[in-house]
Amino acid sequence: MSQTAAPPAPPAPAQDTRPVDPDQGLDAAELAAKYGLTVSGARPSLKEYVQQLWERRHFISAFATAKLTAQYSEAKLGQIWQLMTPLLNATVYYFIFGVLMGTKQGVPDYIPFLVTGVFIWTFTANSIMSGTRAITGNMGLVRALHFPRASLPIALALQQLQQLLFSIAALAMILVAVGVYPAVSWLIAVPALVLQAMFNTGLSLAMARVASKTPDVSQLMPFVLRTWMYVSGVMWSLPQLMTRSSLPHGLVKVLQYNPAAVYIDLMRFALIHSFKAKQLPPHVWAVAGGWAVLALIAGFIYFWKAEEKYGRG
Repeated sequence: MSQTAAPPAPPAPAQDTRPVDPDQGLDAAELAAKYGLTVSGARPSLKEYVQQLWERRHFISAFATAKLTAQYSEAKLGQIWQLMTPLLNATVYYFIFGVLMGTKQGVPDYIPFLVTGVFIWTFTANSIMSGTRAITGNMGLVRALHFPRASLPIALALQQLQQLLFSIAALAMILVAVGVYPAVSWLIAVPALVLQAMFNTGLSLAMARVASKTPDVSQLMPFVLRTWMYVSGVMWSLPQLMTRSSLPHGLVKVLQYNPAAVYIDLMRFALIHSFKAKQLPPHVWAVAGGWAVLALIAGFIYFWKAEEKYGRG
């Protein structure tokens, strides 16, 4: 009998010559760590954040100037409204509070007293309101470009400082018109405005973060600011108000440390001769500096903490 031939052996499998992927099996986080990738828009360290802001100082300045220029671009009187707006406010307050309510009684140089208070208060109030719109009002810019978001509230606070300089020029003319002439004490206005600008910038940064998550805050703030204005001695002498009213002693102490009232008092002390006749309380400069440093540092850190969240929902 013939033997049956054994079936041929199956061919050996072809050897895989493709290179082995060294990243095979690594998840996304491990891959990012391996190649040094970071999350887009991640919050930098506080030191790096300050450096980024300094590198963009020219943008901040240009943005503030552009906003100031465009503010009244559609009005026929244009930039004249930068002077007219605070002057008209002062006129209305003079008629209502000075004439109808008689708060000018016992306040020498009431017109300079009132105009100084209105201009300095407007600086703080507008800085806060600008802060509430810093992120929500520039959402297209926030979502389109990568830059430190604190640039926006800082630029808007700078815009209000530039606006104040126009108002100060008008204030100087008013003071001269009513017989209050320049003196060496006017130089005190410089450090006073620097401290107030620091305070306003800190509040602008804090309000920018709050309003970015709760836009309705911008609708509430005018009522808060109006109440704050009434207890800051803008239209009347705060010491006289405390004397004539039956306010609790504790509330009187709080009002004495009210930052808005402190900055207004410093400017009145610097500019108005009759106000300089009254000795400033010894705590005023310390309180003004303390509020400025506290607000700026706290507001900046509070805003920086949410840097990666702006424009994301």
